[in-house]
Amino acid sequence: MERGSNYRLLKIKEILFTDTDDFNEVGIDELSEKLRGITGDPMTVDYRTIKRDLEILDELDFEIVRNKGKFGKIYYSHQARLFETYQLRLMVDAILSARFITTNEKKKLINKMKQLTSKHIGKTLPEPIMFGLTKNMDYELVKLNIDCVHRAISEGKALTYKYGKYNVEKEFEFHRDGDRYYVEPYALIWQNDFYYLIGYFAGTQEIRHYRLDRIREIEISEQTFVKNNDFHLQEYINQSFHMFAGEEIWIKVQFHADLVNVVLDRFGKEADIKKIDGDHFVLTTKAKLSSGLINWILTWGNQAKVLSPDYLVDQVKEKIKQMQEVYAEQ
Repeated sequence: MERGSNYRLLKIKEILFTDTDDFNEVGIDELSEKLRGITGDPMTVDYRTIKRDLEILDELDFEIVRNKGKFGKIYYSHQARLFETYQLRLMVDAILSARFITTNEKKKLINKMKQLTSKHIGKTLPEPIMFGLTKNMDYELVKLNIDCVHRAISEGKALTYKYGKYNVEKEFEFHRDGDRYYVEPYALIWQNDFYYLIGYFAGTQEIRHYRLDRIREIEISEQTFVKNNDFHLQEYINQSFHMFAGEEIWIKVQFHADLVNVVLDRFGKEADIKKIDGDHFVLTTKAKLSSGLINWILTWGNQAKVLSPDYLVDQVKEKIKQMQEVYAEQ
């Protein structure tokens, strides 16, 4: 094909991709009109030429659906997409719910995702302006940390960085007097509106997790490592309430039957739960002993009661006592 036909073929493909989908079609006359608008050429491309171009696209595995309309007119559309509409919506909603991403960056990401579908479907995807957004000055830092952690995991190399948190004066303070952490990165996850690095911390010889927005001066070392085969990511996440670290223990908690879906959402359908009467069931599971665990249990008020171990029962009682004392002072 000569140069002109190559260009025309690409533009027909572009029109079908952006202007058509399961609910929007075009006839050859409309294709010809759109081509004139793109090329600026007043000459009409004849019916047989466009029809042949459509056949070539089909041969090149660019799927074209043909439907017969009124008076036998044939309408054409491209309906095959890399992502279904619901999948695009899932990803857009995830972007919008990420508090650390700036409004401008969200718009850029969503506009790029709209290019993966027709302009008609793209218009139905939500815009950042519709949501209450939180500014986060650490976004650029988190973006760089994500890239660094991702590369370290893929290359099997240890990371070194400083770690800390903000104080009441909103000043960032380093842990361990600013000493660097040496961590073998196992996974990068999104949990509770934050990114976390999960890895093996040589300092304490245990698996720990770190919020990416609290990591500073991160570097990829030349030290390689082999991931521990005994580490199971999903199990670690399930046991780490609100991503607080702690000693792993077995617990038994009695819940009101109204909370069965809450428990299954948190622990999965494989959770070990046993009905004890018409109104209650008992959950038996491993969990990390931490303030996150205690606070999660107290979230459900009198609908949750720790049965064992005894020292966890005592800690929950102490927490309740402390809460009572706070309000007794009023």
